[in-house]
Amino acid sequence: MKQYRLNRLFNPVSNKCFDVAIDHGFFNEVNFLQGIENIKSAVETIVKAGPDAVQLTPGQLKYLQSIPGKQKPSLVLRTDVANVYGASLPAHAFSKMISRPVLQAVRADATCLCVNLFNIPGAPEVTAQCIDNILKLKVESDLYSMPLMIEPLVFRPNIEKEGYMVDGDIKTILPLVRQAVELGADIIKADPTNDINDYYRVVEIAGATPVLVRGGNKASDEEIIIRTSKLMEQGVSGIVYGRNIIQHANPALITKVLMGIVHDNVPVKDSLKALLA
Repeated sequence: MKQYRLNRLFNPVSNKCFDVAIDHGFFNEVNFLQGIENIKSAVETIVKAGPDAVQLTPGQLKYLQSIPGKQKPSLVLRTDVANVYGASLPAHAFSKMISRPVLQAVRADATCLCVNLFNIPGAPEVTAQCIDNILKLKVESDLYSMPLMIEPLVFRPNIEKEGYMVDGDIKTILPLVRQAVELGADIIKADPTNDINDYYRVVEIAGATPVLVRGGNKASDEEIIIRTSKLMEQGVSGIVYGRNIIQHANPALITKVLMGIVHDNVPVKDSLKALLA
């Protein structure tokens, strides 16, 4: 029965998903708020661009779900809050799950839950908390047929780039992705690799579990378009971009351009031209 909700999450023609993450305010970092200071306006702008899904927190999902009509994007509900993104790890780092997440998702008409699986240098206790979160979510999400998206996130040391530095080492990403699959993920949301041409190995290690690729660090338009095109060519099931959308000069336009790549295989050259139109 999870398929009923997955049918709303994935495009019925391409069977791919473009999800825009606007859940950054959950993590108590001022630099994460750029582009979403006015969350209502940010959500409305993205909704008009027509992605398949928008990822939001319990306190902000109202700005999506209060929009009338049946054509709006599906809701992906962020279920965990963490304090691990600063320039240094706090003395008591944590990743805590919201109360009764599946019930909240059902009440909010969500199509999917999203939960982290952190691998952070110097913070094994946070990884343990993430695994506990997932173990609790898995049984309840199965019981209520709510798809579970697990986000294996590999950090570099927090002192690099003020705490949000993706480690694109494929040797670190592969086992964490596989662990997420083994824990019961219905969808994987994984980091991009240093060499994007190696990403087929991430798809392979996930097996039958669809892989959506995170945006990672903020990138130029050309870089993000080329990367997205190469990822789709390697069999990923879609993308989940946040700051590369919401901090863009024209979030609606970049969303539409990337949607063309994900669903219609629009070539890089044409995608770049569309940004200048």
